[in-house]
Amino acid sequence: MAEELTAQELHNLAMNIVGKDLESQGYEFLGVNSKLNKNPQFVALKDKNLHFVVVRAVSYPDDANIYDPILLKKIKDHAEKFEAKTYYAGVGLGHGSDYGKPVVKDEDYTMIYNGLQQI
Repeated sequence: MAEELTAQELHNLAMNIVGKDLESQGYEFLGVNSKLNKNPQFVALKDKNLHFVVVRAVSYPDDANIYDPILLKKIKDHAEKFEAKTYYAGVGLGHGSDYGKPVVKDEDYTMIYNGLQQI
């Protein structure tokens, strides 16, 4: 029987996808938090500016580009104390052969990731 990824495993997969994207853009990680519901997930430096990045793994039918505005406002208010910019990175994850089905261990997956959204 195929085993679906847990919420933490989906979150870790999304973190890896976003982390690789940040690295490729030249971000330097100061802090990484991969625990569910601990925000932000990445605190990073780029061009001498501090960035807070909130990562969410999203499953069909939810839209990976839509975030919780109340949560993101709290994080943005916190980030501003450090003169940091705040970003949301939603990663839509689904099964390799059908995005509408859950991700299964040791099988291909599909993703929708449109990069960072500045808050």
